[in-house]
Amino acid sequence: MEGSDALARAPAQPGPVVSPSGGSNVRARRGRPFAERRGAAFALGTLGVLLVFALAELVSRANIVSPQDIPPASRIVGELVSQLGTSEFWSQVGATLLGWAVGLGIATAGGIAFGVLLGSSVYVRAALRPTVEFLRPVPSVALIPLAILVWGQDLGSKVFLVVVGALWPIVIQSMYGVSQVDDVARDTARSYGLGASERLRFLVLPSALPFIATGLRIASATALIVGVTAEVVIGNKGLGNGIALAQAGGNVELMYALILTTGVLGIAIHMLFSAFERPLLRWHTSQRGTE
Repeated sequence: MEGSDALARAPAQPGPVVSPSGGSNVRARRGRPFAERRGAAFALGTLGVLLVFALAELVSRANIVSPQDIPPASRIVGELVSQLGTSEFWSQVGATLLGWAVGLGIATAGGIAFGVLLGSSVYVRAALRPTVEFLRPVPSVALIPLAILVWGQDLGSKVFLVVVGALWPIVIQSMYGVSQVDDVARDTARSYGLGASERLRFLVLPSALPFIATGLRIASATALIVGVTAEVVIGNKGLGNGIALAQAGGNVELMYALILTTGVLGIAIHMLFSAFERPLLRWHTSQRGTE
């Protein structure tokens, strides 16, 4: 009994803790499943892509589906590799990325400003929330006739549709991020004499940054989808227009190669935003133990 009492009175040895900076530690590494670690996730994701390509190759080669409808994956990849050496291909990629970047930039600036306004004032949010909920479900493709009427086949029509599609995820995430700033932190900032602009800079925006980053990641993918769709339907220069022309001309391999390119661009954009998000939000719990 005396030994057990002594053991009970003995101070517990501190274990390893999770670093706020996102650095690795023993508990984080041992507690996280292997598949959630960054290197393992990349390897498993690559394996999954290769399996899909192998399945597509098998389905086409075995004539389960007509090779005229879905060519073997090897031929699609070969066509894509051959397109890499043409100026027309890179011109289409550049046109798609230009519309994506301009539209997303406008949506980011306007969406964050509008979202901060909605999140900062209960009265403004109550007044404008019905309008936001009315406009948010309207799909961008429904506005294609309006875009053609105003801008025709110019870049402006594609940028307009991209802005409409990418705006709302940023607005909603910014609004919720600002509205969930801790009230005690707000009162503390006021008690220290911080003005409205200083509270916005040093408290509100940093606290809402994880929400805004999520909204930007969602909006970046939406902007690419809407941009390519606009190119297919309206005929703006870009990968979407190239896909439509290849389909109309019966060049199925080129059509699938350009579709594959849009998928690669989507993955690249996601990886780019994730790469910026990790160091920017090293202090946040969502980024701890991601090594």
